[in-house]
Amino acid sequence: MTLGHDKLSFLNTPTRLDRMNRISDDLGINLFLKRDDLTNFGTGGNKLRKLEYLAKDAMDKGATMLLTVGGPQTNHGRLTGAVAAKYGLKAAIVAVGAYPGELSANLLLDGIMGCPVYLAAEDGVHTEDELLHKAVRQVTEEWEAKGEKIYYIPMGGSNELGILGYYDCAVELAEQTAQMGLTDVRVITTVGSMGTYMGLQVGTKNEKLPLHITGIGIEPFEGGIVNKAEKYFEKVKEFYGLSLDIPARDFDLIEDYHFGAYNNPVKEVREAMYYMGRKEAIILDPCYTGKTFTGIVDMAKTGKIKPGENVIMIHTGGIPGIYTKHHRIEMEKELESYIHII
Repeated sequence: MTLGHDKLSFLNTPTRLDRMNRISDDLGINLFLKRDDLTNFGTGGNKLRKLEYLAKDAMDKGATMLLTVGGPQTNHGRLTGAVAAKYGLKAAIVAVGAYPGELSANLLLDGIMGCPVYLAAEDGVHTEDELLHKAVRQVTEEWEAKGEKIYYIPMGGSNELGILGYYDCAVELAEQTAQMGLTDVRVITTVGSMGTYMGLQVGTKNEKLPLHITGIGIEPFEGGIVNKAEKYFEKVKEFYGLSLDIPARDFDLIEDYHFGAYNNPVKEVREAMYYMGRKEAIILDPCYTGKTFTGIVDMAKTGKIKPGENVIMIHTGGIPGIYTKHHRIEMEKELESYIHII
């Protein structure tokens, strides 16, 4: 039980903590990957830690269906569908965006696991939030009319309850690093909906763990990323009645590597993905971990990560993203020379 809440314990944790030997030698740092991409359902990913708590809450409340939101190729939606399938629940995903013209990547996996995806087209009149709210209401009414009890999960599973998955992960990391004799450890994670970062940060501060948490934003944040973190933390603090205070200066959040948009094809990011693949045989994705690793490489080369520093990157998964059309086309152009017809 964490902060008074139970979870469904379905994950193969602790996940591996592996040193990237060749890249560490290249960059002059001690780089480790926390392999949360290898969690055990729906091809894996960080959202499963959150869903251990969210699905438990849903089932305790008698829900028969999980409903969540995201982009058309949402990783969180895919893993929500996976957990629903595992526990005999229904699930559905609502997204704003056009059908990409092919059933690939997460959309394909959603269908394999029996999770319908509802795509609300942009109309040039309403905001994305307005369209999403309307679509969620419509889908909820449709399924409630069929007798289902809906449990709504916000984008990324990133609410007060969802952070507990990475609160637990912070404790897990502290135990692993102690066993490995690592000190002065910096943990770096992707920041999108922010639940992973917030869980790590609150867990580290509340449990007084010897970790430093850095977040790398993968999209622009209106009002700034630290402002978002402060507001999110206040909700968490109130929800759990924590006496903990985290001043703004303690939110180590970086906005230098989002390249102007969410999930946009970026040459530098693809190059970082190829670098990881060719040095360590590990696949990153172009939306989340690719941008985060791009940041780590740049920070190591420019001295923002000190020589010899112990750095753990959370591999949050998202691998299906390499098969989305707009990313795949760019990679095909760059990698077609690796094909030889004989």
